[in-house]
Amino acid sequence: MQHWFSSSRSFPAMVNTTGILGVVLLARHGDRLEFFQDPLTYNPTQTFLTPLGSVQELQLGTFLRDSYLDAASPSFINGISADLADINQLIVRADAGGGGSVILDSVQGLLQGLFPPTTDNNITLANGTTIIGPLGGYQYIPVESVEPNLDISLNSFTSCPNFDQHILDFYASAPFLAEAQVAAPFLTQLQPFLDNRSIDFTNMFNIFDFVNVQMVHNATFLSLIPPSFPPQSYDLANFHEHGVFTDSPNGIGNIAIQTILPSIFTSLTRIANTSDTLKLALNEISYKPFISLFNLTLATTTDPDPHLGGIVDYASVVALELSATDGEPAVSMRFKNGTTDPEFHPLTLFGADAVPLSQFISLLAPTAVNSTQEWCVACNQTTLRGCSVFN
Repeated sequence: MQHWFSSSRSFPAMVNTTGILGVVLLARHGDRLEFFQDPLTYNPTQTFLTPLGSVQELQLGTFLRDSYLDAASPSFINGISADLADINQLIVRADAGGGGSVILDSVQGLLQGLFPPTTDNNITLANGTTIIGPLGGYQYIPVESVEPNLDISLNSFTSCPNFDQHILDFYASAPFLAEAQVAAPFLTQLQPFLDNRSIDFTNMFNIFDFVNVQMVHNATFLSLIPPSFPPQSYDLANFHEHGVFTDSPNGIGNIAIQTILPSIFTSLTRIANTSDTLKLALNEISYKPFISLFNLTLATTTDPDPHLGGIVDYASVVALELSATDGEPAVSMRFKNGTTDPEFHPLTLFGADAVPLSQFISLLAPTAVNSTQEWCVACNQTTLRGCSVFN
């Protein structure tokens, strides 16, 4: 990875924040069944959310409710309708890309925890009868299904020829070849447990994913595999995925987050506008944008947590909080790594605890991909996903 701050460039100054105006959330889906990705293109096969995954998302939603919708919380969002959802204060988007409905199903579980059923969800009819919504006042929050053939923003790394070339370049790089050589003896030991799956190091994500899924859902596998093997496969997969989904600032390896950045900018700007109703924007996604985001914001250079450079756990979340200050509102970033992580952890943005909103945007805007047409050019895609219109 190439760092993009020159030695002459100063880091943002410390910003003192006084109260949260709103938040943009990036949340990963919950536990699912095995998921194969083509190592050369990252085109996926279909998979399914498990009941465990739904519970994890519900737990995440409850955690977020306690953090942002509880008036006693220090991170309570000022002015948000906490019990009965005001859909004018919310934006919810979910990646509907390859892999089936895992991410769309996940966001429903998260929303149940964020806005649980309430008897306040009722209506009084003309005859005086009060009707409470079904299931004790279940709240239906509108979700935008982001279809990749119509909107590239949440799933921009497939059907992208230049990204495919980036993957090949990484596989041919000296660090990758050296790591593959180190990994070879371990993968040979692991092979009997892989049910004839390839142990080529290019396949490392799929190797890890198979092991991870079997550890959760296959009692025989869990009893037989040596306890050191799963963490070893995870560490190797982290190296693999970090190399695939990072790059120099404008490099195509960051494409997973580059297409999400414009909506983040828009949401934060709307939250900062006191005449706008928006308070919370939620994007339900896969693990890939997390890696690219932490790379672009330099969080991985200042925090030793290995999860920041690799595959975050199911039901992980990044919060970009917009807080009031004596001057311009400021952005700060927090991260929770799945349901086993009990709390948010503050992360730095470009080496600072918080940065003014305008500076956050100005630092990241040059890397953003703002439209399908820009994505087509960046990817050198001329036919798929609407690019033929621009060709």
